[in-house]
Amino acid sequence: MKNVFYISPEPLTLEQLGELLAYPSIRLELSAEAEARIQKCRDYLDRKMEQEEKPIYGITTGFGSLCNRSISREELTTLQENLVKSHACSTGDELNPDIIRLMLILKAHALSLGNSGVQIATVHRILDLYNNGVLPVVYDRGSLGASGDLAPLANLFLPLIGLGEVRFGGERKPAAEVCRHFGWESIKLQSKEGLALLNGTQFMSAHGVYALLRIRRLSQWSDIIATLSLEGFDGRKEPFHPNIQTVRPHAGQAETAAAIRKYLEGSELIAREKKHVQDPYSFRCVPQVHGACKDAIHYAEQVVLTEINSVTDNPTIWPDEDLIISGGNFHGEPLALTYDFVAMAVSELSNISERRTAQLIFGLRDLPEFLVAKPGLNSGFMIPQYAAAAMVSQNKQLCTPSSVDSIVSSNGQEDLVSMGANGATKLLRVVDNTERVLAIELMNAAQAIEFRRPAKSSPILEKILAAFRAVVPAVEVDKVMYTEIEHSVAFLRNTNPADFV
Repeated sequence: MKNVFYISPEPLTLEQLGELLAYPSIRLELSAEAEARIQKCRDYLDRKMEQEEKPIYGITTGFGSLCNRSISREELTTLQENLVKSHACSTGDELNPDIIRLMLILKAHALSLGNSGVQIATVHRILDLYNNGVLPVVYDRGSLGASGDLAPLANLFLPLIGLGEVRFGGERKPAAEVCRHFGWESIKLQSKEGLALLNGTQFMSAHGVYALLRIRRLSQWSDIIATLSLEGFDGRKEPFHPNIQTVRPHAGQAETAAAIRKYLEGSELIAREKKHVQDPYSFRCVPQVHGACKDAIHYAEQVVLTEINSVTDNPTIWPDEDLIISGGNFHGEPLALTYDFVAMAVSELSNISERRTAQLIFGLRDLPEFLVAKPGLNSGFMIPQYAAAAMVSQNKQLCTPSSVDSIVSSNGQEDLVSMGANGATKLLRVVDNTERVLAIELMNAAQAIEFRRPAKSSPILEKILAAFRAVVPAVEVDKVMYTEIEHSVAFLRNTNPADFV
């Protein structure tokens, strides 16, 4: 494990960001190339302002519908500080600390590309916050997803000017107090800097990165759990045959079928003669459904990777070409559409999972009703399926797209916004629900296999079952189930499926 990660113009990857979240002790530093780019752009902007008489949006003018109001040179620092203070309007629930960390990383990286006109000292202070575990208090509501994530990013960067609140040492404290603790002077924002900090899609992007890191793991778990359910249900292996996938060659479908064939290798249960000729769709169509979801996830990863390696503040500066252009790279439409799409895909993983759970408790194929030895006296696994159904239903409601909505803002200047931030936050809720639905299916699948003993599943699946049983034991008679669900969720969250395969 490296002790230092250099923020540079080199593209970030999801793997790198996942490692930084897993090891928060890794320090962030600016590379020499990043510092050179940042300084070059700042020097150019300073020279430009001495020579330019025409107004430059956001640099010598007001913002949004106030773009026609010119600001004197003496008031430029006040203009940028007022922007940060007035725009700090995020509200609701505090963000997960990992998302705050991602926002700091992504903004520092975007500024390192050298098209934003900030001071090096400003980026260093962002890294100071990260490296010292000083996490600004930011809330999950208030962004329209264009002009970037103004409200939450303003809350994120209030501490740079000694305002706002932070989480430090396990406590919520005034930022000014923590800054004094470290001897940090407030950053005197120069022209354009407030806008460079607040414009951008780092709230949306951080949510997307965080969601996709979880989704990757859930996608693999969904294949494993579906295979365990297939074994518990005494299902057939033919739908996973390579020939089925070859004649309909969607990449995700082939990937899913191949994974399930691997998980089934050496299983006594799958090799047994079957009395039934066909399985319900929730088993038979796993390659088609899980596979389509994989394809959606892979697409979302490409969109998010493009976004986190882009310049999304405004205006954008090209020193070598003597260009300052006001455009719309802060608009979150690429993310908004993608988050709606991938939320639907993740929701489908929960949808098909709940259907497999239901099939397991119906009393079919020599399994007892509700997967308990004495149904009637015991309710067994009756109500976990209710909980799964409730979350699947909520996922369907959450999958109403955000990206088709817009409300005019800034007195009509910002007349079509992406609502991508709403798409980002509800995507996380869909992910959380799906994780819990899969955890419930895993409980049911493991319980169903208990009724197939002494026959064994494959070596891979038996290893997974043994690890799971160390956390969630089989149910003999009724017991309090919510704790078992929580233990199952923790197993999925804290166990890497790749360790078994």
